Formats: sequence, structure tokens, C-alpha cells
Amino acid sequence: MEAVPTKSPVTFPCPGCGGPMHFDSEAQAMKCQFCGREETIIASSEEAVEHDLEMDEETNRGRTDWGMKQQAVKCQNCGGESLIPALQTATICAFCGSPKVLVQEDTAGTIRPETMIPFQISRDEAVSSFRAWKRKRWFVPNAFKKGTIDSALTGIYIPYWTYDSDTYSNYSAERGNYHYRTETRTRVVNGKTETYTERVRYTVWHHVSGDYGRSFDDVLIPASGQYDGELLQKLGNFRLEKLTGYLPEYLSGFIAERYSVSRGEGWNRARNQMSNTLEHEIRHQIGGDEIRGLRVGTKYYNRTYKHVLLPVWNANYSFKNKPYRYMVNGQTGLVSGHVPRSVIKITLFTLLCIAIAVPVIWWLLQNN
Repeated sequence: MEAVPTKSPVTFPCPGCGGPMHFDSEAQAMKCQFCGREETIIASSEEAVEHDLEMDEETNRGRTDWGMKQQAVKCQNCGGESLIPALQTATICAFCGSPKVLVQEDTAGTIRPETMIPFQISRDEAVSSFRAWKRKRWFVPNAFKKGTIDSALTGIYIPYWTYDSDTYSNYSAERGNYHYRTETRTRVVNGKTETYTERVRYTVWHHVSGDYGRSFDDVLIPASGQYDGELLQKLGNFRLEKLTGYLPEYLSGFIAERYSVSRGEGWNRARNQMSNTLEHEIRHQIGGDEIRGLRVGTKYYNRTYKHVLLPVWNANYSFKNKPYRYMVNGQTGLVSGHVPRSVIKITLFTLLCIAIAVPVIWWLLQNN
């Protein structure tokens, strides 16, 4: 690991004792780590601005000042990049716990977010949320569910892009409606031929076409390139109406990850989400019992974006020498994570399902 000179890290000094002040999620204020003094944070007047997605990168040069000198560090193990105060020595990766951390000199061009959601959930509350969450997991070892799991939580501001767009779609398809008719058939029962009637379903197809207009607001896309996308997706219940203007004080005592998903790549992911939503809603508009050959052509216009920081508690832990990860939404307390599995519980559940299914299948075969 390479380290910068071990001078005093950049902090917000306490007016009382001179000690470092960090943002306290419970007090929603700066709190001295030595004497406990609290200082009110004057809210930023900066508001969330929707930027034109077509805007050239040159116009972002005025939005790279984070309000405090930063240095970027990159983990050679997981690839995670974060921003920490200049002159502060990085010892381990905040994402995976690896000591293979290298200081990156160039932080120029990293767009500073204009808005963010400060941490609302404390470290202790995050731990309590995880304990309650793991007790509700199925198919996990009892030792894990009821035991104490040691994990070091790190408060990280995860970068996200949000996208807005108006859309206009033209579509064409074939809609199938089910109809029924009664048909007479024969069968042999105990050596005798008998006649019976049966209700038979058939499908009538009709060509349909039309248009569909839809506006999307704040489609949320993680700009983190090294995190488990599934876990982040499950944490996506952020209340974006609570976005507040960016202030460096909120970062004090926490880590901010530097975005590694570009604005353009983020838009492609958002467009895919919008496209899936449009197809689902257009199918609903078409109606019918079946749809085939659906073709949708969509124009996206008035496209805008925001770059925001959202709070997440990240933790790595081990159970029986195997690594796992969980994350806690730093605003709502929602938990997502990976857990160990109990082979015994899964096997017993499978056998139980088989024991229930076999008699049911046998009864159905006997009565048809």
C-alpha cells in the first residue's frame, strides 16, 4: 500500500477544544469527537437542478469543487474508488476491507454532486436493523440467525445518477382473445365407446396499433461500478424528495465513493428501465388474453439528469470463514445482503414439498 505523508487529516475543528468534528446522523449536526460539542449546520441554498443530458462535459468544469481538498484512493482488490480528505492516510478499503489501497493523484473532472441525502441512520441503528433482518431469513443456520455477527460498518455516500425524460411511443401487435366452443368427441371406457362433449378454447387474433405517451421522473441508477447491483437495487427506496444541497460538512466522518459509471452509461441503463416499463404499460393498454409480435418505437426527449450522493452503511463479515456482505440504507434503515445457507434446512424443506406433492399428483392422475 502506498500512503501520503502522515500529516494531520483535513477536519472541521471544534470551536471549543479544537478536536475534529464529524457529522452526527442523530443530531443532524456537527459533533466534536472529544468534548461532544454540537454545532448547527447552516443548510445550503443550492437546489436540485435538472441538467440537460446533451450538455457537453466542458460545462461541468465549474462543478468539480467539493468544498474541501480531496484525494482519490483505489482498491487493487475490488476496484472500488473513494474520495477522502487530502493528507489523510488510507489504510484499508472501505468496500471490501482489503489493505491494497493506492492513492490516485488526479481527482480533476470528478463532478461534485449538487444535492445529497445526509445520513439519517446511525451506526448502532444500522447494526440493529441487520440483526432484526437476519432473524427473519429462512434457510439460514440457527447459529447465524441467533448468534452475534461481528462486522465493521463503514458509512459511504454512494454516487447515483437520476434521469428524467418525456417519451412518445408508436406500437403495433396482434392481440389474441380467447373464445370457447363445445365439441363432441368419443372415448373408450371399459371397452365401450362413449360420446362426450368438451369445452375447447381457441384464440382469435386481431391486428392492433396505437401510440403511448409517458414521462419519467428520477429514474435512479447507481453510479458505483464495484458494488453488487442486486444489493443496491434492493436499497433503492430512497426518498428523493428529501434531497438537500451538498455541503462538505455532511461528508465529515464518512467516505464518498467516486462514480465509475459514466453519465452516458447511466443513461443507457435508465433507458432500458424506461423501455421495460413502457412495454409493460403498452401491453396493459392493448389488453386481450395474449399478445404476439409486439413492436415498439420510442422517442426520448427533454432528457435531463442529476448527480447525487445517497447514504449507505456497508459491512463485510465472515461466517465459518466465508465472506459475506450486507448494506443498510442510511436514510430508511432498509437492509439487503448475502447470508449463509443451511443445507439441512433446504433439504428438509425440499423433502417436505415432495411429500406433499406426490399424493396430490397421484390423486389428480386417479381422477382424470
